[in-house]
Amino acid sequence: MKESQKELRIYPWGHNRRFNAYSNFFKKEVGVRVQKLSIDAGFTCPNRDGTKGRGGCTYCNNDAFNPSYCDPQKPVEQQIREGMEFHEWRYRRASKYLAYFQPYSNTYAPLDELKGIYEQALQFPGIIGLVIGTRPDCIDDEKLAYFKELSKTHYVIIEYGIESCYDRTLELINRGHTFEETAEAIRKTRQAGVKTGAHMIFGLPGESMDEILAQADIISRLPLNNIKFHQLQIIKGTRMAQQYEADPAAFQFFSLDEYIDLIVQFVEKLNPEFIIERFAGEVPPRFQAGPGWGMIRNEQILEKIEKELERRNTWQGKNWILDA
Repeated sequence: MKESQKELRIYPWGHNRRFNAYSNFFKKEVGVRVQKLSIDAGFTCPNRDGTKGRGGCTYCNNDAFNPSYCDPQKPVEQQIREGMEFHEWRYRRASKYLAYFQPYSNTYAPLDELKGIYEQALQFPGIIGLVIGTRPDCIDDEKLAYFKELSKTHYVIIEYGIESCYDRTLELINRGHTFEETAEAIRKTRQAGVKTGAHMIFGLPGESMDEILAQADIISRLPLNNIKFHQLQIIKGTRMAQQYEADPAAFQFFSLDEYIDLIVQFVEKLNPEFIIERFAGEVPPRFQAGPGWGMIRNEQILEKIEKELERRNTWQGKNWILDA
């Protein structure tokens, strides 16, 4: 097949990229570029405040991911305004936004309090919906009924941190819940008519390559809309950074080429209906306490992944088996 003919192939998601890309989804649904605005509304987590544990997840330091405008000391409206200014300067093409309640567990409060926070964001011009990061033990039927109503007029997605499908790993990183609890929360959320997202970390201690790849079959059975992947990064100020300093041999890191190979194999086995939001995490060098990939940006990693998919003539879901 000639190269020009390869490029004309249209995949089940309706375009010729070899994975079901988030940016293409929104261009099709909304017609313009849609950008997330991170908001820190001052939430905590059950594994931080003593309800389920203390210290939070061993890898977690949200300061490493929060943009400069994202500060719980600022009102929600101020964070949105400053976030729009930042993104309009950086991307220029952004005209619609999602309010992304990202740090910690953003449904960990009574519903009346949550309504006040979310509705502040939705009233702001240009905000077309919500992305709400949370845990399975911070959601209930009452909250899901509210999100169902919001979903009738706005884009709403609840993003759960799966991180790993293995309970031994979840215990090791102090998540404070099991994989089945997360899977059940995802099922209930989707049954309520609300979109579901998930987050996975590749390279957590004790997981072999075969075990990582096996998770593609496990999560492909879940009723997810979106998913994003991050490589393990050791972040300063975390318990994992202390563990790494004490015993570096207990950790195994991917080179960039190894990670791209892993991603390609994983994506081949992944449900093609899942919209992939991102393939890797990006942390400022000043926060890194372990090996990294230098100054390479996510856009460059994405380009390498797409080139490798093309080189292998493969795509998302090529080796996916329904009900495997």
